[in-house]
Amino acid sequence: MARRNFHRSRYQRYAGGPDPLAPPVDLREALDEIGNDIMAGVSPQRALREYLRRGSRNTRGLDKLREQINKRRADLLKKRNLDGTFAEVRELLDRAVLEERKALARALDDDARFAEMQIENLSPSTAQAVQELADYQWRSPQAREAYDTIKDLLGREALEQRFEGMKQMLENATDEDRQAISAMLTDLNELLAAHNRGEDTTEQFADFMDKHGQFFPDNPRNTDELIDALAKRAAAAQAFYNSLSPEQRAEMDALMQQAFGSPELANQLAQMDSALRQARPGLGWDDSQQFSGSEGMGMGEGAGALADLAELDALSEQLSQQYNGAQMDDIDLEALARQLGVDAAVDARTLAELEKALNEDGLFHRDAEGNLRLSPKAMRQLGESIVKDISDQLSGRSGNRQTRRAGATGEATGATREWQFGDTEPWNVTATVGNAVRRTISESTDSADALAQITRDGVRIDVRDVEVSETEARSQAAVVLLVDTSFSMEMEGRWTPMKRTAVALNHLVSTRFRNDELSIIAFGRYARTIDIAELTGLQPRMEQGTNLHHALLLAGRHLRKHPNAQPVVLIVTDGEPTAHLEPDGESFFYYPPHPATLAMTVRELDAVARLGTQITIFRLGDDPSLQRFVDQIARRVGGRVVAPDIDGLGAAVVGDYLGARRGRRR
Repeated sequence: MARRNFHRSRYQRYAGGPDPLAPPVDLREALDEIGNDIMAGVSPQRALREYLRRGSRNTRGLDKLREQINKRRADLLKKRNLDGTFAEVRELLDRAVLEERKALARALDDDARFAEMQIENLSPSTAQAVQELADYQWRSPQAREAYDTIKDLLGREALEQRFEGMKQMLENATDEDRQAISAMLTDLNELLAAHNRGEDTTEQFADFMDKHGQFFPDNPRNTDELIDALAKRAAAAQAFYNSLSPEQRAEMDALMQQAFGSPELANQLAQMDSALRQARPGLGWDDSQQFSGSEGMGMGEGAGALADLAELDALSEQLSQQYNGAQMDDIDLEALARQLGVDAAVDARTLAELEKALNEDGLFHRDAEGNLRLSPKAMRQLGESIVKDISDQLSGRSGNRQTRRAGATGEATGATREWQFGDTEPWNVTATVGNAVRRTISESTDSADALAQITRDGVRIDVRDVEVSETEARSQAAVVLLVDTSFSMEMEGRWTPMKRTAVALNHLVSTRFRNDELSIIAFGRYARTIDIAELTGLQPRMEQGTNLHHALLLAGRHLRKHPNAQPVVLIVTDGEPTAHLEPDGESFFYYPPHPATLAMTVRELDAVARLGTQITIFRLGDDPSLQRFVDQIARRVGGRVVAPDIDGLGAAVVGDYLGARRGRRR
C-alpha cells in the first residue's frame, strides 16, 4: 500500500491585533439606545458617553468593568497582608533553633553549654536574631540547613521583587548561580548609569543581552524597553517597602543584609532602584497601600500585588474616562485581560469599536450652530428600528396594507414580468424583442441561419415572448402630525414616546409612502413646523401653554399647499388648549382654558375639517376636562379619539395613519 503523506496544521488564537475575520460591530442596538437618550433631552455626545458606560445586553459597559476592577482591588487589600516573608523567616529560624537545642542537649562539653546560653539569649527580633547567628558554628546539620535557607530565601525574594520568575529560577541555587546574578547586576547598573548620562547604549545593551539574556525572557529590544519592564517592578518593590510598618521596615533592612549571606546583593539592588527611579520618576515610587487580610505574601509576591494594584488603579482611571482628553484607545486591553480575563478585554474593545464606528460611519454631524446632532443616516436607521418595534406591536395588522395597483395609469416601477391573460399593462418592447431573438436562436438547429433569417425577415414575436412593465398606482396624502411639547409632556413621562412616534411616522412616510407629504408641528406656548432631526434633539422647556389653535393654523397652510392630496391630521396632546394666537402674533395664555381660546381653537379645527380632513386625536392621560373636550370636538368634525397608553402611542398613531391610507379610494 502506498504511504500517504498527511499535512498537520496547528491553530492558535490570532494575536496580530483585532480579529480580521470578526463580524462588524452591530450599531443598531447602540443607535437605538443613544437615540432614546437624545429624544429624552440628552445631548448626542453625552448620550454616546452614557451608552459606553452602560454597555449593552451582551457587552459590559465601562461602569461595570470599572466596578469589577475596583472590587478586585478591594479584595486584594482585604484578603492579603505583607507578613509572608517575615513569617516564613521566623518559622525557619524557630526550626533551626529547635534542632540546634536538640543537638546541644546531647552534647556534654563546656562549649555546648556556652552555645546553649547564646541560643537562649537571642534577640526577640527576627532580623536581629538572624544577624546574631551569622557567625554561629552550628552543630546540627538540620539547623544549619534551615538557617542557610533563610539567607537563600531572602536573596530569592529580593530578586523576585525586581525580576519576575527569579525566585523559582534560583531554587537550590549554587554559589556559581549567585555569582552570575551578581555579575548581571553589576553590568546592569553600568548600563543604567550610561543611559541616565545620556550616552548611546545600543552596543552596550546588545552586549548585556548576549551575556545575561537568560534572565530576561520577555526579550526587550533596547535599553528603554528593558528600563520600562524593570522600573514597574522596582517601583512596586518600593511601594511594598513603603507599605510596611516602621517596625517591619527596620526588620526588612536588617534581614536584607543577610541576603545570600552578605550585604552585597542589597547594595546592588539599591543602586539599581536608584537608577531606575531616575530614569522613570513618574511610576508611583512613593505610593503605599494598607493591606488588612490574613493571607501573608512574600516579598516577591507582595511586590507583584503592589504592581497589580498600580495597574488596577490605572485601569480604573482609564475606564472612568473622566480626565481631560480621555479616549477609549487609552484603555490598556492587555492589562485588562490580565486582571479580569480575556472576555473583559473583548468587551472594552467592542465598546471602542462601537464608538469609532458611530463617529466614522457618519451617524453624527454638527449643525450650523456647531451642535452635535444625529445625521440623516442615523435618523433613517433609528426610524427603521422604531418602526420595527411598532410593527411588532401592531402584530398581524402591520402587514395588511396594499398600495400597489397594476394599470396603465400607474407609475412605472422599472420591473417587468411575463404577460398574463387579462393584463392591460404596457409592453416592455426591449425585453419582448430580446426574448423573441433568444427564442428564435434557441429553437433553430443552426444559430447562423437563425441570425440570417432574423436579419432578412425581421423578428417574429410569439405570445410567449411578451413582457409587460409593472406599474404602481400610488395614492397621495397630505399628513400633519401635531405634537404637544408643553412641559406636562415631560413631567408625565410622555416626551420620549412622543418623539419616537414622530420618528416612526417620518420614517414610514419617507421610505414607504414617498408620495405623501408629511409636516410635523410642535406646539407649546407657540407652534412651529419642525424637522424630525430638530424634534429628536429638542429638550423640554419650562413653558406653560398648549396652543393647539396656532398648530391648526400651520396645519391648514400645509394642507392647502397640496389640494389634490387626501388631508390627514393626527393630534397628540395631554392637555386642553390653554393658549391661542392673537391678531398681533402674540400668544394669549390662561388657565383654566379661557372661552376665547376654546372658541378660536374650535373655529380653526372647523376650517381644517372643511378641507375634508380625516382627524384623529390621541388623548394622553385621564384628565376628565381633556376627555370631555376632545370627545366633543371629535363629534363636531367627525373625527376619532384614541386614548393609548404611553407604550402604545407609536403603534396607535402609525396604525391610524395606515388605516387612513387603506380607507382612501384610488
